[in-house]
Amino acid sequence: MKSLCAEAGVLPGKVFPHNLRHLFARAFYKVEKDLAKLADVLGHSSINTTRIYIVSTGAEHRRCIENMRLIN
Repeated sequence: MKSLCAEAGVLPGKVFPHNLRHLFARAFYKVEKDLAKLADVLGHSSINTTRIYIVSTGAEHRRCIENMRLIN
């Protein structure tokens, strides 16, 4: 993974196998919108654990609200 970082121009200190798990979880949830199914795929016994993987940032919330165009 570290050698791929060099090719991609990504800092090696930012890449860990568990990051790929988080990326997968977010991509899966974006398509499926099913937290229980994602928990099963990830092998979590608690949906609360799975929620950690899909938590949105403040910037993501702000972008979503702006895209709704409710405020001029």
